Amino acid sequence: MTEARKKWMILIVVAALSLVADQATKIWARHSLPVIGHGSNNGQCVIPEDIAAVPPMCGGQAVKVIDGYWDWRLSMNHGSAFGLFANSPGVARVFLSLVGIGAVIAMLFMLKKSRDDQRILHYALALVVGGAIGNLLDRMYFGVVTDFVLWHYHAKEWPVFNVADVVLVVGVGLMFIDIQKEKNRDKRSKKEISADRDDKARKAGLVKDLRE
Repeated sequence: MTEARKKWMILIVVAALSLVADQATKIWARHSLPVIGHGSNNGQCVIPEDIAAVPPMCGGQAVKVIDGYWDWRLSMNHGSAFGLFANSPGVARVFLSLVGIGAVIAMLFMLKKSRDDQRILHYALALVVGGAIGNLLDRMYFGVVTDFVLWHYHAKEWPVFNVADVVLVVGVGLMFIDIQKEKNRDKRSKKEISADRDDKARKAGLVKDLRE
């Protein structure tokens, strides 16, 4: 396999694994986590419709993982990652779906333009693609995104999130690492060019060698 093809293989494998992990855990959350409230089906909650209703007819009931810090709690998010823009469900579904599609296209374009040796960037882009598609499928099919991971410090809660959100954050973090790595690479390249230019100038007698 050529180096140029490896980055596309990384994209396919990493994005697919991320997508499977995300969708499998969301299916588990929708079918296994308890809910409370009076739903539309003879008092039974219909998931995700009754939780996604405005106002919601049902809500997720917390299941402790680490007492005081980590719970499972089913939630339907009309907005984007970590519950952002959740108060505008109608516009958010269309707008954020378009943003998701645009993000995937942008990542594919960046991967095409990337160098073969930028492995960190390749993994970063693959993770972002997998995470973006995971939430995009939810939003296009259900109109909402399934969230179920709740981190909190006693009563102070972090917005509920899912595996796709985690994958997106890791991918963006790796992109910043790649940016820093490229900056360091450019600095080394400039120093090498400058040293080479000075060496040629000394050999040509244009610059006095102070080491003599």
